Amino acid sequence: MFPREQPVIYPYGNLGDRGIDAGNIAMKLTIVGSGDAFGSGGRLQTSFHVAIGEWNCLVDCGATTLMGMSRLGLDPNGVSAIFISHLHGDHFSGLVWWLLHARHVAKRQTPLTIVGPSTIAERYRAATEALFPGSSDKSLAFDLNFIEFDEAVPCEVGPVVVTVVPVSHPSGAPSYAVRLAAEGKVVSYSGDTEWVDALLDVASGADVYITECFSFDQDIPHHMNWQKISSHLDEFNARRVVVTHMGDDMLSRVAAGLDVGDVILAKDGLSLDV
Repeated sequence: MFPREQPVIYPYGNLGDRGIDAGNIAMKLTIVGSGDAFGSGGRLQTSFHVAIGEWNCLVDCGATTLMGMSRLGLDPNGVSAIFISHLHGDHFSGLVWWLLHARHVAKRQTPLTIVGPSTIAERYRAATEALFPGSSDKSLAFDLNFIEFDEAVPCEVGPVVVTVVPVSHPSGAPSYAVRLAAEGKVVSYSGDTEWVDALLDVASGADVYITECFSFDQDIPHHMNWQKISSHLDEFNARRVVVTHMGDDMLSRVAAGLDVGDVILAKDGLSLDV
């Protein structure tokens, strides 16, 4: 089990210079995209924006992430780090447009860190070259740093400590559940996966646990359904549970009045104070 993290003040940006105590800064989660790979229900692909004071990061960056950020009035240049759970297009291909936008439109100057599974940099470059040939080797006006997750060592970026756990979802590289901890608060996320018992550890003690829920009761390989999730709700030990990545099957049940109790149904633009 993961211990519940205690408040720690990590240096980041210049907050201290402005007299702001990082230990008292709130965390906010905004769901930029809550959909599956197929745009079921007209939803955008997966991306979560996490704000810790004035420091911001993303978890996953599907192809529609820039669109979602624009709709919500979120500034891409304000994002300091992007954490990628696995290397499927609806979770990481938005990096292609993100970095093109950073270079040509947003004129980004500040550093950006991208953390993901092994080969994250190579897969990004391959995707960019497939869609915009010759674009991946152009110089940037900001420092871009790719880091690969190490399952044995938590990753510290800015105020956030990120821990990953392998899950069951073939993607050409390891696929992970992701756990972000900062200022004594925890947001955790299953990533895409079928049920694995390690998810209980990922969820335990989280202020918000986000779990994919592709279908209601269909057994789709390497994905989860509501029946499986609901059977484990009492074991998650998380303060709030959010279901996301819902396909047409699950969305139709929700529209018909499915009783999910205290579970929060994700939707594009939903914000939660962590």
